[in-house]
Amino acid sequence: MRELVDFLRAHHESALFAGAALLLALALVKPQIPLKQEVHNYLLVADVSQSMNAEDVKLNSQNVSRMAYTRHLMKRVVETSPCGTYISVGVFAAENVALLFMPLEVCANYDEITESIEHLEWRMAWSGNSRLSFGVKAAANVFDALNTPAKMLFFTDGDEAPKVNAINKLDLSGVQIGQNVVFVGVGGHTPVAIPRFNAANKWVGYWSADAKEHGAVGASYSDTSKDEPDPEVAYAEFDRYLSQQDAEYLKLLAQEIKGSYIEGQDTDAFYDFVQSQTPAASFVTEYSLRWVYLSLAGLLVLLTFLPDLRGFWQGWREKRSTR
Repeated sequence: MRELVDFLRAHHESALFAGAALLLALALVKPQIPLKQEVHNYLLVADVSQSMNAEDVKLNSQNVSRMAYTRHLMKRVVETSPCGTYISVGVFAAENVALLFMPLEVCANYDEITESIEHLEWRMAWSGNSRLSFGVKAAANVFDALNTPAKMLFFTDGDEAPKVNAINKLDLSGVQIGQNVVFVGVGGHTPVAIPRFNAANKWVGYWSADAKEHGAVGASYSDTSKDEPDPEVAYAEFDRYLSQQDAEYLKLLAQEIKGSYIEGQDTDAFYDFVQSQTPAASFVTEYSLRWVYLSLAGLLVLLTFLPDLRGFWQGWREKRSTR
């Protein structure tokens, strides 16, 4: 033991550099340990009904559709989420919410998540109706499928078809997920016409006002045989169905289920609001120890200068004492 101590004293610099090199090598292999942590787990749900094609929001000073704006907001939520955040994506149409993929860690799966968001569009809808109250109830089943708590950000313009009335109003008193639901209102507050596209996604005109009489904007677009080559459109401005973000309805819906509402805006305040939400889930995640090894390696390198510092300190004290 004595010989080892003497050897280390004689070769302390070499030993310290060797230790630092070993720690750097360990840092390169990405050492990790499993650790249970409270994490943000977001379910991003996009309304893909055709009213989301209305172009009444601005992005980079240009008018874009509500759908394009939703995609932008979703991608920015992903971009502003720190590593360790989990994201899943779903779509809403008619009376249901469909989950596109299970929660993925944002940094390890960034490209996959953003690519999926980039392809969200109206042709993903399986029916033309848009009944948010039914969608909220269906979302409870999606939460069960996730098998872990999540915060749902429901991006929608709130434009229901058919409109809610005393007859078709759904009782939501039994909904248990309200505290985990945030309605994100998308769209302007001035009524605008809704573009109509054929099955090839080619613009053909605007939806007519009588579309609502049949249930919803988009009641027939799922049937491509009726959508080609010349679907019915509103040829005159007075005949067009006008749509806007129904913020008041979204607020009432949020109040009914004890959820919350926020207007979707491309601002730091909106993204800060999202990230300020209480972590919704506990996941066993891999915790990186790289910083520990790098810190220890740096400390060992600094210790190689210790004898020089001691010699400098002693010399300085001796000079001072001889004055």
